Amino acid sequence: MKTKQFAFGIAVATACALTGTPSQAAEKLNVLCAADDQWCNLMESTFEKETGVDVSMVRKSSGEIFAQIKAESRNPKVDIWWGGTGDPHLQAAAEDLTVEYKSPQLDSLLDWAKNQAKDGSYKTVGIYAGALGIGYNEELLKSKGLPAPKCWADLTNPAYKGEIQMANPNSSGTAYTTLATVVQLFGEEKGFEFLAGLHGNINQYTKSGSAPIKAAARGETTLAITFMHDMVKQVKKGFPIKVVAPCEGTGYEVGSMSIVKGARNPETAQKFAEFALRADIQSLAADAEAYQVPSNASATVPDEAPKLSDLKLIEYDFATYGSSDTRKRLLKRWDDEIKSLPR
Repeated sequence: MKTKQFAFGIAVATACALTGTPSQAAEKLNVLCAADDQWCNLMESTFEKETGVDVSMVRKSSGEIFAQIKAESRNPKVDIWWGGTGDPHLQAAAEDLTVEYKSPQLDSLLDWAKNQAKDGSYKTVGIYAGALGIGYNEELLKSKGLPAPKCWADLTNPAYKGEIQMANPNSSGTAYTTLATVVQLFGEEKGFEFLAGLHGNINQYTKSGSAPIKAAARGETTLAITFMHDMVKQVKKGFPIKVVAPCEGTGYEVGSMSIVKGARNPETAQKFAEFALRADIQSLAADAEAYQVPSNASATVPDEAPKLSDLKLIEYDFATYGSSDTRKRLLKRWDDEIKSLPR
């Protein structure tokens, strides 16, 4: 009898060692990341190393992430959404797809990050900021004898036909920021007139917001509309990219973070949120060649990051253009009136 009990004990111990008891099982976290791959990977590996949490992180564009979270709302598979433009984060908050979480670090953040949290009823928070601009391949532009753009209005010049690339605003937060920016700059009707003129010069609408400037760096397109920090990354790699802050003024993003409603690992999601808001973690961005402005006031801003204070930024209305109704309406109008036009 004792022999049987001993054998049973060994079997149980072996099973526990192989499978882990609930108290021994590693914490898990499912993250959707809308920043560049290199930064997503750095965040994943650093958090895993510091905490021992088993992180599953997938990189997608902001619009894709929003669509996934909405589709999975009855059975969420994601715990936290990190990065990407703030407008879809605000829409997710408005549609009750994310949950309120007030970090103890809120007071350490810059005003634009705190305002993002307030606008989203504390269901999201700003983690970085970056300005929109025009980038072009200087060598390609010169070889084709094209003028260097200085303003948004320049991009409708027929000389640029087939020379410009931007992302699709349905999938890309960058491109939606572009759409919302021109509407705020020129008014909705004139803004859509501009987009129609721009459309004739577009060679491709990409899925990812950073893809156009990468294509320009490779010489696959001459001009690109994207965030300036993505352009700086290509400059740092040695590509002949010039960065333009449009003369009329430009919009900017507040890259954000949101915990998903019904998350399977809510406490671990909060742990990641605190990690992501820390000054030392935000200061690591430059190691991933990410040149956004961090939201923690004590974080180190990369030397190469475009200085927002030196730029002519519009008073971007995040509350309005991040609202569910406005975003849906503008995207539908873009699909109906711009995407369907011949090129």
